[in-house]
Amino acid sequence: MAAYTPMIQQYLAIKEEAKDAFLFFRLGDFYEMFFDDAILASRELEITLTGREGGGESRIPMCGIPYHAAEGYISRLIDKGYKVAICEQVEDPAAAKGVVRREIIRVVTPGTVMETKSVSDKANNFIVAVAGGNGVFGLAACDLTTGELYVTSFTRAIDVLSDEINVYHPAEIVGDDDVLELIKPLAAAWNRPVLFTARTPMDAGKLAQQFEEQQLKPLDPIRERAVSLLTGYLDETQKRSLSHVRQIRTYEPNQYMILDPFTRRNLELTETVRDRSKKGSLLWLLDRTKTSMGARQLRRWIDKPLLAKSPIDERLEAVDKLYRDLILRDELRNELAEIYDLERLVGRVAFGTANGRDMNALKTSLQHIPALASLCEGSNSTTLRALVEGVDDCSDIADKIETVIVEEPPVSVREGGLIKPGYDEYLDQLREASVSGKKWLADLERQEREATGIKSLKIGYNKVFGYYLEVSKANLHMLPEGRYERKQTLANAERYVTPELKEKERLILEAEEKMVDLEYARFVELRDHLSAHLHRLQKLAETVATLDVYQSLAAVSAEQRFVKPEVTASYDFIVDEGRHPVVEAVLEGAPFIANSTSLTRDEYSMLLITGPNMAGKSTYMRQVALICILAQIGCFVPAKKAVVPLIDRIFTRIGAADDLIGGQSTFMVEMKDIQTMTEKATSQSLVIIDELGRGTSTAEGMAIAQAVIEFVHHDVGCKALVSTHFHELAHLEETLPSLANACMAVQETGDNVTFLRKLVPGAAGSSYGIYCAQLAGLPQGIIKRAYTLLETLEQPQKRHTSMDAAANGSDSARIPVPIDETALAAKEASAAYESNDNTIPTSDASPRDMEVVQLSIFEDPRPEPAKVRKASPKAEMLADQLKRLDLFNLTPMQAMQWLNDMKLKLQDDK
Repeated sequence: MAAYTPMIQQYLAIKEEAKDAFLFFRLGDFYEMFFDDAILASRELEITLTGREGGGESRIPMCGIPYHAAEGYISRLIDKGYKVAICEQVEDPAAAKGVVRREIIRVVTPGTVMETKSVSDKANNFIVAVAGGNGVFGLAACDLTTGELYVTSFTRAIDVLSDEINVYHPAEIVGDDDVLELIKPLAAAWNRPVLFTARTPMDAGKLAQQFEEQQLKPLDPIRERAVSLLTGYLDETQKRSLSHVRQIRTYEPNQYMILDPFTRRNLELTETVRDRSKKGSLLWLLDRTKTSMGARQLRRWIDKPLLAKSPIDERLEAVDKLYRDLILRDELRNELAEIYDLERLVGRVAFGTANGRDMNALKTSLQHIPALASLCEGSNSTTLRALVEGVDDCSDIADKIETVIVEEPPVSVREGGLIKPGYDEYLDQLREASVSGKKWLADLERQEREATGIKSLKIGYNKVFGYYLEVSKANLHMLPEGRYERKQTLANAERYVTPELKEKERLILEAEEKMVDLEYARFVELRDHLSAHLHRLQKLAETVATLDVYQSLAAVSAEQRFVKPEVTASYDFIVDEGRHPVVEAVLEGAPFIANSTSLTRDEYSMLLITGPNMAGKSTYMRQVALICILAQIGCFVPAKKAVVPLIDRIFTRIGAADDLIGGQSTFMVEMKDIQTMTEKATSQSLVIIDELGRGTSTAEGMAIAQAVIEFVHHDVGCKALVSTHFHELAHLEETLPSLANACMAVQETGDNVTFLRKLVPGAAGSSYGIYCAQLAGLPQGIIKRAYTLLETLEQPQKRHTSMDAAANGSDSARIPVPIDETALAAKEASAAYESNDNTIPTSDASPRDMEVVQLSIFEDPRPEPAKVRKASPKAEMLADQLKRLDLFNLTPMQAMQWLNDMKLKLQDDK
């Protein structure tokens, strides 16, 4: 078998170091790929697959990309979940003996990508490491672009590990092989590509070199192992300094509200369920940040709401002061708008990829810090003043950059034009030599034109021949003999050199080459100088990001008419006229129907919500959860007034989606969610279940629903909102003292049904499913047939209900939420006219004892009066008009006018 050529042998040897990555092998101005890499890359990148001779028996598959366009191709491969190993020449070809020496200088992976095209400005790009041992899991997460490193640990429970991983939305997970095998089956539910790589911990000595003793000493063994796995992988793949990854931030999971992946998705915290876009999510609403680092900080706050009252109150205090001080808020926003992404600038400085423009961006940003600090110091906010107290504005760094870098530097750091005149004396001398040499060339061109009489004679330059004198062929006869040396012949001209020109060329090119090299050396000195101060810049960046989040939350709260919540350590959750923050914002000025909520230990901690689809049940339940999250990240909430307790975990089961990959039905998915809730919920939790018990037979679904409700009521005792179409479960209100019925109000006007989006006490009598089908556009024949079948099916049920009512009498509905006075007044007025009593009834009973029924859609459960006074035809007509009156859309003046008209008609009737 024929041996491969030395170059192909070198390629194969280097490929052994990166078996799991595409090897970008530098050959001249191209990165080449061979063998299987070439076949796969040509398909993934849609580039031409060719071949070349390599000494083997057949041509070797090959494809390539220009080195200057590599970033775009690398980004495409990274987005598909691949790794790319970049192999460069590390030896001067002129000095090489045989094949030029090449080495892998870096491995780019989904979790370590640094290029801005592959990384969102407003989102972190975390890589996570997981470790296991002695009944616990350790987890470390790092964003290489910013240098952030977080570590935690917890009891060995795979669901807890999954929840914590999903906080970081990692693109890549490394760690102990056995732990990765436990995680991989869960990845299918994450709806994003994740790369898994097994690794061993970093050498203890190298770990000690990476971090100071004070950073490592507080870590227990499992946390240190997680950090070691992560930094070892970063060191192995990046092959360069990680000087910006120095600070280890430890935390306990119980410091934050727990939100599992399904809850994050159901509540649409950072992306929508439908198209996974930011617009329409809570993050989209709250993000009025002016800096990229502030946007990332806001996202982290939403992902991890606080679970301690003191830091929440501090955030609320800062937001409150900015909420009330529009001038201060606008001044802060103006200053923040001038600050670039300090965190990622630090990352580029540490990686050695920062250029002159990055340096000036850093300088400009630092020059605005004193103004920011002054604004905060002058405010009446304790939190803002504490935030900037003793802040290091890094003004010495800004001054250093100002001294070294020109105002408008080029993109490349290897082309010169970077360093200001006056910074380096020898560089200034070289510049003078270059400038005077070019002046000499201009003088020479003028002198030669005068001496030869050739006005078109000119001096030019190219990289191959250097400087030359060019003369058109029509003027060659005018040149004196023996003075010029022919250098190049063109179609219409000849190019010449002279001994004087050669000497000056040497001096000029030597000066320019030295200038470029010297400028680059001075720039690297500046970059190295900044590398020693990265921790200062990172601390400052965190301060700026926090301030940016404060002003963003204040701006949104003011714009959307939010109010400051009272966050308590007690149990009760009381919200007056709460609203769904995102839905209200999307409506863009259209009225949003507010709903109040009262979940208390002494009254009702559970609501059983019935009513039709499209009436607003899911929106209402989501808004309760979002109000809790907003309060615990330190933001104002959409309500008239809010008392919010600390919630340790939110469980949601909203919407239906079969787990096709896992082979599970909607019902099985729901049952697994319920099972997790039964294990993890505490009295501090909030449980939200939409349409409990669907997906199986009516009888079994109802039985499971009742059993779950009773378990939450008796065994957990947490706050809960449960919606269902099993109206028969309304009877649970009679046996479960902490549960109350509620429903979404509906108004019937003739054949029309209006969903009022209003939560009212009591149980619904219909789901209006056929009406919803009609709205969806089903053929009229189907609709009519459905109503006929419904009437047939309901007859036995109506007889049964009538018999039960006769046997048991009627029970008063209890009030689970603050009474909506409009709905109550409408019901009482309707009841009065139906009983032919022309006066509005009043009651001295407390709200708990009052009966409230939805507008004219339920049968009145009260027994008929023993004596019924026959009403006049006019009164019956007016009663009918009252039933059809759209009370929720009447202004007070219109209501008074209507009542006056009715009074006049009744008087005419007399």
